[in-house]
This record gives sequence, C-alpha cells and structure tokens, in this order.
Amino acid sequence: MRRTLALCTLLIALPAHAGLFGDDLARQRIEQLRSDVNAVTQRVDTINNNQIDFANQLENVRAELAKLRGQQEVMAYELEAAQKRQKDFYIDLDNRLRKLEPAIADSTAAPAAPADGAQETKDYETALNLLKASKFKEAGARFLAFLAAWPDSTLQASATYWGAYAHAQAADHKQAAALFGKFAATWPKDERAPDALEGQADSLHALKAVNAARDVLQKLSDTYPNSDAGKRAKQQLKAVPAKKK
Repeated sequence: MRRTLALCTLLIALPAHAGLFGDDLARQRIEQLRSDVNAVTQRVDTINNNQIDFANQLENVRAELAKLRGQQEVMAYELEAAQKRQKDFYIDLDNRLRKLEPAIADSTAAPAAPADGAQETKDYETALNLLKASKFKEAGARFLAFLAAWPDSTLQASATYWGAYAHAQAADHKQAAALFGKFAATWPKDERAPDALEGQADSLHALKAVNAARDVLQKLSDTYPNSDAGKRAKQQLKAVPAKKK
C-alpha cells in the first residue's frame, strides 16, 4: 500500500517538473532569439550608417573631381593662350628682324663706313643671329656686351629690347626685368614699349615679385591703354586682386 501511494505521488509530480523544465527552455530560446534580433538590428544600423558615410564621401569625391576638372580646363585655356601669345611674339619677332636685316646688310656693304661702324654692326648682327638661332643665353650675353661697348649706338634701343627678350627666354628673369624696364623708361614712344612693360611684368611674376609686377601692369594699362599689351594688362588686373604689401 505504501509503495503504491509513493508511486502515485511520483507520477503526479513528474508532469509538473516537466512543465517547469519546458518553461525554462522556452524562456532561454526567447532570450536567445531576442539577443539575435538585437545583434542583427545593430548590424543593420551599422550598415545603414556606413552607407550614409559612404554616400557623403562619394559626394565629396565627386565635388572634388568637378573642382579639379574645372581647374584643368582653366589651365588648358591659359596654356593655349600662352602658346598663341608665344607664337604671335615669334611672328612679330621674325617680321621685325626681316625689316631690320636690309638696313644691316646696307651698313655692312657700304665701302665708306668707318671701321668702328663696321665693328658695331658686326657685333650687333652676331647677337641677333644667336637670337634667331634660339641660343638665348649666348645672345643675351652678346647684347649686354654690345650695350657696354657701344653706348652711343643708334642700335641701343633694339639691343636693349632683344637683350631683355633673350634673357627672359634663358630664364634670367632678373636681368630681363631690368632691361625691359630700362627700355620702357628710355624709349617710351617706341612701338615696342608696351611689349617691354608686359615682358617686365612677366619676369617679375617669375621672380615672385607679385606687387611689383602688378605695379608694372597698372602702368602699362594706364600709359598704353589702346595697345594689345595694355588691353591684356587691364584684363590681368581685373582677374588678379591686389595683395597687401
């Protein structure tokens, strides 16, 4: 009887115990699922944030690329303009030399020309031929020698101008700026005076003397407003604001 009662009691307790065990397992699974959901939610949030950051970075890159393309277009335009200006300058140089060569030839061929006059013409022609051969450093030195040797020559103006040009092409911008400035100051009515001031401004820019270059451009614009160089100077003055000294 006692055994039967104990067995009944055990059988009654087993379902209750099983029910409690099942509830605990269910709660554990629910907690695990909740944890998994939270983890997935965090990953989704992280991915969304990363996508937003990526989108912002992509937009910044696109803006920077557009800016660089704009700068490239400006530089390409400026290079094209500089090349055209250089070409025009050489055409002008060739025309001036062609006009000058007959006079030099006549002076050399004249039998009655004094010995000093013949040497003067020879010295100038030597420097001029070096310039025409694009030997700018040698031409610049020869023009300087001519200016020192023949201070009263009628070719002083041309020697000064072409000497400045030769030094500029040889990247001796300090000497070029000095000679261009001397030419503009000494022969202000010469048709090359505006170009000389423009050359002086270019050389000063190359020397990083920005304020001095701007002063020369202002002088060029004010003194020769109708010349091509004066018009270019006016445009440059509009494009580049004055810097504090």
